[in-house]
Amino acid sequence: MFELALAAYLIDKLFGELPCKHPVMFMGDFVQAFEKRFYQDSIFRGALLVLSLLLVTWLVSFAVIQLSALLPENLQFLVLAICASTGLAMNMLYSSVKNVAESDQPQNAVSHLVSRDTENMTENDAYKAALETWAENLSDGVIAPLFYLMLFGLSGIAIYKAINTMDSMIGYRTVRYEKFGKVAARLDDVANYIPARLTAMLIALLMSNKKHSLQILWRDGHKLDSPNAGYPIAALAGSLQISLGGAAHYHGKLKLKPTLGNALQSISQTTIQQALALRWRLDLAIFVFFSIAISNHF
Repeated sequence: MFELALAAYLIDKLFGELPCKHPVMFMGDFVQAFEKRFYQDSIFRGALLVLSLLLVTWLVSFAVIQLSALLPENLQFLVLAICASTGLAMNMLYSSVKNVAESDQPQNAVSHLVSRDTENMTENDAYKAALETWAENLSDGVIAPLFYLMLFGLSGIAIYKAINTMDSMIGYRTVRYEKFGKVAARLDDVANYIPARLTAMLIALLMSNKKHSLQILWRDGHKLDSPNAGYPIAALAGSLQISLGGAAHYHGKLKLKPTLGNALQSISQTTIQQALALRWRLDLAIFVFFSIAISNHF
């Protein structure tokens, strides 16, 4: 699976999103249709949604694998790599966060990336939200998909994206989703447990201020309500010697969140550019890792 994972990563890096409806959008359509038809304030109904989407996702991915096996070997590999690349989001994530740094209205630019309210954000708040998005989604959109692609092939990355999609749509502690989304949220927590911590270690080791980053990661990584999100965010905060987290407004309500990191430096456009420099180091690390793994495999 190492060759497939490396090829998928390179395709995403070079071409980004394909000019067609993204598979995640079909997953989202399935979630919305199921919710509209079968929703009840029930853990059982939410579990049925999870099982249904995972089964459909596995069947579709299995069908793609079997159909591609009818093609010549090189073409089969290319088809599987292109399909797998749709589960990776490095290109889109990098461009979206970079756009916040370069925008004259960062509050508007970051509104496309976060679920928090952005109308009354300061520029500093917008930059902070972009940095948190960059750290958290390096795990959800890059490392975790690669992890499951490497272990389980196309079906692995497809099922992970289904889990992640359900969590992003119904995995909230609201009146509507407290029970209905509980299984999806817990499954996402389990799926991201290892990738989130792996992402945090990569951030700490590949960026500057390694010792401080590891100290903040150890001290603050566990502080958020999410069992996973705080780790890459804490590692990035330590690397940049800034403070992330803190209070934010969601759906008109102020949510008090722990602060991660020490505010030794101010947050600005330059801070985002420093954070985005991680991409090239991560590219190199991933390329070296898979190259060594492939050579040893043979």
